Amino acid sequence: MNTKGTALITGASTGIGAIYADRLAARGHDLILVARNKDKLQSLAATISDKTGRAVEVLAADLGNTADLARVETVLREDASISVLVNNAGIGTHTTLLESDVERMEAMVRLNVTALMRLTYAAVPGFVARGGGTVINIASIVAVAPELLNGVYGGSKAFVQAFTTSLNHELSAQGIRAQAVLPGATRTDFWALGGLPVEHLPSEIVMQAEDMVDAALAGLDQGETSTIPALRDVELWHAFEAARRALGPQLSATQSAPRFHAAA
Repeated sequence: MNTKGTALITGASTGIGAIYADRLAARGHDLILVARNKDKLQSLAATISDKTGRAVEVLAADLGNTADLARVETVLREDASISVLVNNAGIGTHTTLLESDVERMEAMVRLNVTALMRLTYAAVPGFVARGGGTVINIASIVAVAPELLNGVYGGSKAFVQAFTTSLNHELSAQGIRAQAVLPGATRTDFWALGGLPVEHLPSEIVMQAEDMVDAALAGLDQGETSTIPALRDVELWHAFEAARRALGPQLSATQSAPRFHAAA
């Protein structure tokens, strides 16, 4: 029996997801790799299995498709070996509202928000019943800096950050770990698929995907619930979180704030 359990990784055929697969297998996890391209999944599975000796299954699924998403949910509910869920699958774009097609924006929300939420809901009850489990949600720096890219993309990643924060609040006492990873610009095909090839970005802001994943896993090991791989001064994040929490007692009251009262 594998005491590390199985990691199910979405968007696992290339880029960040494939690197998570490599790293988690090296840490002793068996894998279930989920993506649309079965051929790429099988090739990656063979490479990782040969390299690490871990058991690697592939599950070809389009998480934007209701039936395919349901199949992955069923695996998460029924496979008691699963101890880690990596919600990596996602799409994005840099286009403005006036340049964006609303149907594509809705598809983005289905993948970035709805699929991630449903997979988490499928996995977490089993984690709680088994006394532990880890959810890694790939967000983005646009979760806290939505002005940088498309607003729907930023909004979808803000959901991921808020949802992960709530998971920790609700479930940490029950042995569940949840981490939001907020990458900056990362060298993957994400940018080209979104209409802005990574080569068009300033090279000094683009991180190699391997470095990003390794930093994110180091953050997980250090107990971080939100990890920004590029952030050198972590005290800035601590101050940001402290300011957010300080707002709490002032967000609801019986009367509106004095500044809204009309002058006598």
